[in-house]
Amino acid sequence: MDMLLNRSRILFIVCLGVLIAQLDTSVVNLAARSIGADLGAGVGALQWVLDGYNLAYACLLLTGGTLGDLYGRRRIFLSGILLFAAGSLLCGLAPGVAVLIVGRALTGLGAALALPSSLAIIADVFPAGRERSRAIGVWASCNGIALAVGPTAGGLLLEFAGWRGIFLVVVPVAALAVAMGLRDLPESASPEGRRLDLPGQALAIAALGLLSLAVIEGPRWGWAAAPTIGCGIGGTLALTLFILAQARGRAPMVPLGLFRSTPFSAAMLVAALMTFGIYAMLFLLPIYLQAVRGLGVLWTGLAMLPMALAFVVVSRRSGALASEWGARAVMAAGMACMAGGLLGLALVGRATPFWAVEFFALVVGAGLGLNGGPVMAVAVASAPAERSGTASGLGNTARMVGATLGVAVLGAVFASHAGQGASELPGVLAGFRAAMLGSAASAAAGCLVSLALIDRRALLARPVPGAGER
Repeated sequence: MDMLLNRSRILFIVCLGVLIAQLDTSVVNLAARSIGADLGAGVGALQWVLDGYNLAYACLLLTGGTLGDLYGRRRIFLSGILLFAAGSLLCGLAPGVAVLIVGRALTGLGAALALPSSLAIIADVFPAGRERSRAIGVWASCNGIALAVGPTAGGLLLEFAGWRGIFLVVVPVAALAVAMGLRDLPESASPEGRRLDLPGQALAIAALGLLSLAVIEGPRWGWAAAPTIGCGIGGTLALTLFILAQARGRAPMVPLGLFRSTPFSAAMLVAALMTFGIYAMLFLLPIYLQAVRGLGVLWTGLAMLPMALAFVVVSRRSGALASEWGARAVMAAGMACMAGGLLGLALVGRATPFWAVEFFALVVGAGLGLNGGPVMAVAVASAPAERSGTASGLGNTARMVGATLGVAVLGAVFASHAGQGASELPGVLAGFRAAMLGSAASAAAGCLVSLALIDRRALLARPVPGAGER
């Protein structure tokens, strides 16, 4: 009985850490317009508020798991929660947008440390089989809970506590998680044969950071300006050196041999294309609802709720559907739903019936729910058993790289029409439509990749791991 109670406390602590990270991420999108008005930030700066987190998380996710193996999962998990709390406090007290961006990067670093270690702690504590599967299912469902609760909770906080409140409320919750973790979490490590790939880590940060800088600041600097071209060349060079370093390194951060599998490479590409469009939509739809439709932050949060609920409901069935119909069919259907919903959003105007806007967003959420689990399942199933954890980590990294570039590229498309202030109604509407067309194109491309490169029998009549994961 004591062992069962202790495991329940451990599961509660790690799930609390997941909820802290995911809730914070899901509500910041709602606050973008309020932050811009209060701090005098243009669209480019708001893109960095989102991508400061995405960039740190995407670049450091694989390293976070390695650090837990080397130095102790409990230590790295709690360090991540502390960094997340510190970053949130910095965001809540930020006097200007530059400090806010630094705070967001710090929260991304914290999430990259905490989330991989939280799953590893579950694997250590819960015995293999039904009990571990149930615990991982609870852990994964926290992503869906955060997505469903986030818009409403964020709208309430913004309405009654302002945008700073969405960051400051994290601090006491994180303090509770750390206090409980110090008391109840066991320590474990597996340092044998593991080491940090510091050159690879530095090149990954340089590549993604410089390319994002070129795209986000390109509209302001000018696409032919020396800084834009220099960042583009520098990012491309860093990416090339990263690939060469990974190919020649003895303990690479990204084992390139996995990409010799066509289904694995296809799953990575679909994961990136999926989040490329979705994260841009999550950034821009609240701006459209507030600037064009005149909704307040609370009603904007409520308007985002049907999409989130559609994701939660459908994602719970995606594993069973993939087992019955095959992963290729479910992934293609999910990406097609996303493309259709995003295309519908690209056609909305000021007078479009509100139910139509909600319907298109709901279709996008259902498509995301269909696609997310099977994508990760194909990635894991296409890798050798001893590389399943690495394959899962690479899948999450691909999602975050897609998210980072989606906010950067499609945010720049929006800004080119709406201007940095994003206050003129015709420009906001034109920018939103253009960005949603880009989102729809990325989802359609993901549908085609699924149909062309995923075996139609993939995962047919087999259990699909992680079907409820975001």
